This record gives sequence, structure tokens and C-alpha cells, in this order.
Amino acid sequence: MRLYAGTSKQFIEDTVQNQIAEKLKRSFHDYYGRQVSPGEYTSWNNSLQFVKSAIQENALLDNMIILEYEIPYSTNRIDCLLFGKGRDSEDNVVVIELKQWSSVDDSEIEGNILTFVGGAKRMEPHPCIQVRGYHFFLKDFIQVFEEQGMDLYSCAYCHNYSRDGDAVLFRQKFQDILKDFPLFAKEDFSQLGEYLKEKLEKGKGLDIFNRFSNSPITPSKKLLEHTRSTMEGNQAFTLIDEQITAYNTIVDRAKKIASLNKKSVIIVQGGPGTGKSVIALNVLAELLKKGHKVYHATGSAAFTSTLRKIVGARIANLFKYFNSFATAKENDLDVLICDEAHRIRKTSNNRYTKAEFRTDLPQIDELLKVAKLCIFFIDDYQGVRPDEIGSTDMIKKHAEKLGAEIFEFELKTQFRCSGSDGYLLWVDNTLGVRETANRILDKSEKMDFKIFNSPKALYEAIQEKNKEKPNSARMAAGFCWQWSDTKPDGTLVEDVVIGDFRMTWEAKSDSKKVAPGVVKASLWAYDPNGVSQCGSIYTIQGFEFEYVGVIFGRDLVYNPEKSEWIGKKENSADSMVKKASDEEFTRFIKNVYRVLLTRGMKGCYVYFLDKNTENFFTSRIEF
Repeated sequence: MRLYAGTSKQFIEDTVQNQIAEKLKRSFHDYYGRQVSPGEYTSWNNSLQFVKSAIQENALLDNMIILEYEIPYSTNRIDCLLFGKGRDSEDNVVVIELKQWSSVDDSEIEGNILTFVGGAKRMEPHPCIQVRGYHFFLKDFIQVFEEQGMDLYSCAYCHNYSRDGDAVLFRQKFQDILKDFPLFAKEDFSQLGEYLKEKLEKGKGLDIFNRFSNSPITPSKKLLEHTRSTMEGNQAFTLIDEQITAYNTIVDRAKKIASLNKKSVIIVQGGPGTGKSVIALNVLAELLKKGHKVYHATGSAAFTSTLRKIVGARIANLFKYFNSFATAKENDLDVLICDEAHRIRKTSNNRYTKAEFRTDLPQIDELLKVAKLCIFFIDDYQGVRPDEIGSTDMIKKHAEKLGAEIFEFELKTQFRCSGSDGYLLWVDNTLGVRETANRILDKSEKMDFKIFNSPKALYEAIQEKNKEKPNSARMAAGFCWQWSDTKPDGTLVEDVVIGDFRMTWEAKSDSKKVAPGVVKASLWAYDPNGVSQCGSIYTIQGFEFEYVGVIFGRDLVYNPEKSEWIGKKENSADSMVKKASDEEFTRFIKNVYRVLLTRGMKGCYVYFLDKNTENFFTSRIEF
């Protein structure tokens, strides 16, 4: 998707006539269904004048341009792409990241800087580190760049920023990145022109633009498929924007552990599909390479068991559970990475904990105690049971009591749900999880969302997706049916029964015997046989699939007379959640369906048992 595309001549004319920002504004509204912010509109008016001058002054008149290009499987947009043949007659695409920054301060965090953005001074990645992320993201997903004779170049242009004095952005520590991804300041107009002429001056941009626009987009990368590669030190995922800022801070604090006289705590918040686990695994791999004593921990048996299975026995012991550190010594680790931190429990005690090891110490204090640097990846809207109390506020409260330095980051870029943050905001609004501006699911949304009139039709659609691409889709349901033990022969009971539709849950992880083709819950998301068994919140949380089929049960129904959601304990088979108060139960079940509805990278298919609930969802979809 792009907000503007045209010839370089047309772009010059639109800019001269003061129409370029207006055209972008209309396209933005047509595509996103809302008004662009005043700040972004102003930045278009300001920055694009400089791009126009660079194109006009250097006579790049037989070229094509794209403005505000939304990169695949993401909500982020690249400011400008130019298309043309270079002096060597090769087909080239040039990315330009535009910044209005006039002043920049150094940051104690290596790779980051401080600048005035959005009304406040904020930590940001160096613009050339940011554009490098875009560069490799395009390389990863746009197939045309794998072809011979099509090259991609990327740079940043800070048209209000001066090289005079001690210019932070040009300091020695950034020279390596500047060699590959150059930065042009306001004095560098001629140098920018020479750079663009070298790559674009022979024109004929239309053919190159068409090759780019018609190029297949390779499927989005799934975390599980690339975990082993990441742990072996190969960069499987490209980080962009706020992901870079968080990653740089984590690596910097780890590097300086020995010189710090107090603990460091880094909290990375983000909704479904914002790349929390991607950063966590990248950090783990990088810190291991640097020789740090580091572990990854979660509160999810399914997530941890699957990661252990993928990486193999050699490094499986690096993946722990939150309750693994109850008896550990203080600062025994350099770094502890706590993924899915919303699943932190009140204490680490469970039914298997021996009496001599039981303690009243909160689990969060055990986690903070064991490492000099603790990193928490969290979504405050994913708590789904009463004993899981992890929240940003709780972590901060306990960290502050220890006198730790605290860094907070929020991930907003969406890499799941076809890169549609509009879909996620619509889910939150519709379920009443939080207020958002997305009351209606716009028909232009990229997410493939469908409602089915029977569970059988839903399951057939999911099976068809798995035929098209093996192991790419899963069925999941609200926990509205009992979860039986396996039969004596290791087969499963068909617990999920709706009329003549019958399906099994996955096998319990502690099942002593399972028949061939039966998958235990701990590996349901990874084993190809998992497609024939229905998953629950406890096996799907933390995972992603290209398509997910959701059976929306009667444990949460919409009451049209009262215009409110009502949790129905009598329709739930989750004994733990049913212990909560009525209000808390409703909140937990809303979060459950929020998770289930956001597991798909490309599509979500749903069957509703309750007709009023289905009608409410339907009323919020634009047809």
C-alpha cells in the first residue's frame, strides 16, 4: 500500500502547486478511515519540498516516486522510494528516510539518540539504523530484490540538521553505519543530488516501478520456523523503529553490567504481533554470543516446551520457567529475559513444590533478585486467569523498591494480522477491552476476517488452508468444554461437541500414553498433527499461525438489551478462572478471546455459538 505514486514530473508539479500534502491527506483518510494527525500533515508539507528540490535540481525527470509506502506485514511506512536506472544502467530503487530534526543529543544507550519528537524529548534509533531496518525488511519480503539487476539503496536526509560543531549524528561511533547507509544534512544538498544521480540519472523509472509493484511478497516469517536460525546466530528477523530502540537499550545495559552499581530493569510493552518474542530471542542470541550468562523464561509450558524442542538438547536448558529461580542466589545471572511477563504468578509455589522450598516471596521478587539486568516483555491485556498477576505497574513497583533504574518502551508496529493495527484496535473496541477509535472494521482492512454459519464449515476452511500450506493454520476455542484425559489406548475424547460437530482438544501434557497422531498440549502449536485437534488459550497464547479458526463459546455473550458483555461462568469449563469474581471473570474471558482472535498473521475465521454475539460482531463490520 502507498499513499502516493506517480512520475517525478507529476510529483514536482503537485508540490509546486501546494497539493502534495492534500493528496496524501485524502489517500490517508480513504485507506485508514480517519484523519491524519496535524503533525504528520505538517511534516509532509515541510519535508517533501526538499525532496522536490533534489529531484528538480538534478533533472531526475524520467523517474517514478512512491510516498508513504507501507512495508509488508507491518503498519510502518517508508517516507519515499525513487525508481530509475543508474549510471551503470542497472535497475535501482532508492529509499529516503526524511527527518525534520534540527537538534539531537547523544544518549547513554549505544545506537540511540535523543531528539524532540511528538512534543517531548524521546529516545530514537539513529536515522541510518532506522533506514537499515527498512532496507532489510524490503529485502526480506519483496521478491524482486532476489533477482539479478535490481538493486536497493537506502539513505536518510535530515534537511534541518547541521553538521556544524559536534554533530551527534556524525560522531565516530556511527561511522560504520554511515558507510552503508549515508546520512545527508542540510549542508549536503549537492552530495544528496550526486548520490541520487549515480543511482537514478538514466531514468526509465516506470518499468522498474512496475517490477517492484508487481513483485510477489514472500510470506511473513513465523517465529517458530526461524527460532533455531536465530539461536545459531543468523539474523532471521529484521528489527525496525521502536524495536531497534528497545533492542539497543537491552544490549547496551548488558554490555555495561559490570560498571553499573544497581540493577537495571527494562519493560517492553506491546500488543499481539508487535514482535516482543522476536526481540527476546534476538537479544538472547546476541548476549550469548557476547559471553553473558543469560536465560529466557516464561510462565507458559507450551511456549517453553516448544522452544526447547526447536533449538535442540544442546541449548534447551537456556529456556526456563518463571518458577525456576526460587532457590537461586542473588545476581546469579547477568541477564534474565522474561517473555510473556503478564503470566507472572503470585508466588512460585505449585502442587509439586516440596515443603522445604515453599516460600511467600512474590515471584516477581525472585525474578528481579536473580539477575543484574531483568527484561520484561509484556501485554497488559493478556492476563487470562486469577493467579497470573503480571502487569507493567506491578513490575515497576517492585523494581522501584529495589532502587533499580527502569527503562520503558512501547511497541506499536504491527507484524501480525496482515500488519493491520486497525483490526487489532477493532477487536479491543468490540470486546470492550479498551476504548479505541476503531468501532467499525473497514472493508479495506487487509486482515481476512470471516464469520461462518457452522463449526463444520469453519473447520473445513482451516483444513483447506493447511492443504494449501502445511501446518499453517489451527483451530482454537473458548474453554467451554471439559478437557478429558486420554483413553487407555492413548486416543482422545471428542470433548468439543456442537450438534453433529465433534472435535478433540489436544492431549494433556502430563498424559502417560498418547496414540500415533495425538499431540500433547506442550507441542500442539509446532507439531503438524496439531491441525486435527482444537487448541485452547493455554496452548495458543504466545504463538502465531497464518490462519486461525476460532469457536467463540457461550462463556462470554453480548447482551443487546443492556449493551454490555456478560461473562457466563456456567458455560465455562475453566475451573481456575471460575474462582474469580463475576467482574474479573468477564475481564479474563474478554482477554481470552482477544488472544484467540489475534493469533492469525493473515486471517481469522470465527463461528459464534451465541447469535446475539454474532449479530453484534456483524454490526461492526463494513460490508
